Amino acid sequence: MCGIFAYLNYNVPRERREVLEVLLNGLRRLEYRGYDSSGLALDADLPGSAAAAALVYDGAPPLVFRQEGKIENLVRSVYSEVDEKDVNLDATFTVHAGIAHTRWATHGVPSPKNSHPQSSGPADEFLVVHNGIITNYEVLKETLILHGFTFESDTDTEVIPKLAKFVFDKAHDEKGDVTFSQVVMEVMRQLEGAYALIFKSPHYPNELIACKRGNTLILGVNELSGQTSGKSFHNVKPLTANGKPKELFFSSDLCAIVEHTKNYLAIEDNEIVHIKDGSVSILKFDPEKEKPASVQRALSVLEMEVEQIKKGSYDHFMQKEIHEQPHSLTTTMRGRLKDGEVVLGGLKEHLKTIRRCRRVIFIGCGIPVTMEVASDLLDRQGPIYREDTAVFVSQSGETADTLLALDYALEKGALCVGVTNTVGSTLSRRTHCGIHITAGCEIGVASTKAYTSNASEVLKLDAEMKELASSLLDSESLLVFGRGYNYATALEGALKVKEVALMHSEGMLAGEMKHGPLALVDENLPIIVIATRDACFSKQKSVIQQLLSRKGRLIVMCSEGDISVVCPSGSCRVIQVPEVADCLQPVINIIPLQLLAYHLTALRGFDVDQPRNLAKSVTTQ
Repeated sequence: MCGIFAYLNYNVPRERREVLEVLLNGLRRLEYRGYDSSGLALDADLPGSAAAAALVYDGAPPLVFRQEGKIENLVRSVYSEVDEKDVNLDATFTVHAGIAHTRWATHGVPSPKNSHPQSSGPADEFLVVHNGIITNYEVLKETLILHGFTFESDTDTEVIPKLAKFVFDKAHDEKGDVTFSQVVMEVMRQLEGAYALIFKSPHYPNELIACKRGNTLILGVNELSGQTSGKSFHNVKPLTANGKPKELFFSSDLCAIVEHTKNYLAIEDNEIVHIKDGSVSILKFDPEKEKPASVQRALSVLEMEVEQIKKGSYDHFMQKEIHEQPHSLTTTMRGRLKDGEVVLGGLKEHLKTIRRCRRVIFIGCGIPVTMEVASDLLDRQGPIYREDTAVFVSQSGETADTLLALDYALEKGALCVGVTNTVGSTLSRRTHCGIHITAGCEIGVASTKAYTSNASEVLKLDAEMKELASSLLDSESLLVFGRGYNYATALEGALKVKEVALMHSEGMLAGEMKHGPLALVDENLPIIVIATRDACFSKQKSVIQQLLSRKGRLIVMCSEGDISVVCPSGSCRVIQVPEVADCLQPVINIIPLQLLAYHLTALRGFDVDQPRNLAKSVTTQ
């Protein structure tokens, strides 16, 4: 749920001010992943000879900044501290390594001491930024305390830099020398859980190391000679044998590097990526082996534009993404409709296997499914067989429970299909085949484009939905009744209101109204009934009459021209939407509910794109 970012300039003169802004902008791009605290580390100036003699390392001491709250809180704090400490922001570095982190709290409340980078101790010999959870941190913490380490934070992350220092000190006592990658490899050997890590250390100045297990981590390469695309590299430094100037990045998400470069590499599990002297070495860690194997990898070219991650003329990303849905529908369907048939090229080679499979299982998180919810499947160890096809659904392609369920299905021998909005995500790389939704980049935490991609016409209801939102400002709860295809619409619409407007809302199956929910009905509780034309239309008309007879405060969504049919007495508010085929009607119906959730949030003065306690990519269990 956190975002990690790093920037290393090699043979490219950069002022400290420029390095700082690159790190802060990287965090701004990743803030959707967590926004309760943040921090960064860059280099101070090399001390004079007297001060240097007191240091335990040869490199420049790190400048570490940590702050509670959103990124702009960190920005203000950094520049305030810079003034207090008289840090020279005009100092120029031809090579420099900086790391940064934005946090979604899992262990310890949001506070500066629990923010990252976490440190090995007073001298900051090792600094780490971390996304994920270390499941055996308590055992490691107890062991390190026995060896004299003192812990300052409540995080699971703090064991990592302290463990690195322990490994470093022990190796120095025994061998006299140890490489940065050897230190990190021994740390990985002790860690359990899912993580993406970036290490920085003044013992290894101008070097960075990243590694991962389970959580996404991207390497970006901007070789300023412009000759990077398609080039492969490994530990013999072919990228920079000639010392060409370049910028190198680590990031939790491609959206944070697209403004710098389109050349990237998705780091695989158990890979250790070491940047030293401007070159990149990749090692494959195997806990069963003492020495890692060298890996050769090729860079990919990112198909994304900077404009996709900017708000443009919109006030909020959620607003932008709702209004982009007609375009994203076109993109989603492009090339997939041919001669009246749907063509999904990503499944082509596996269609025979899918057709003869015993059953198809859909697995996802945060979506209304009746098949399998990923976390529940894992908890129950539900039966999956070799003859099954398991379809995994994840907007980000990084949802932890879904990826763990994928591992489970792969172990059982099932054919695994991925459906995701994120090219290059872990889900898209680890499934046998799949489908990219291609709805475009989403920055707002509340997912809209990936749930549906349709309907320029229904977006014209924007002003009407804002007026409706104004009338609901004083309401404490909202019920949404749906049936048939539109039960999922009711669930999703209520979820959006709950997520961003921070208003209690529940999506309910209209057929269950008489079994409890009817007791809540009065003239104050707003109730949305979805009653567009489909096989359930007559039943929904009956529901409307029963609610009106109990003086319910009704808002009815109906097909255009049906006002007199669904509400002959004129005693309820009506939202008219275009009528389409019944199986596609939910695609239209969800958009007014998204607009309602957006305007409710904005009018209440809440943060639309970064709702309280939530984050976009759920990478923890």
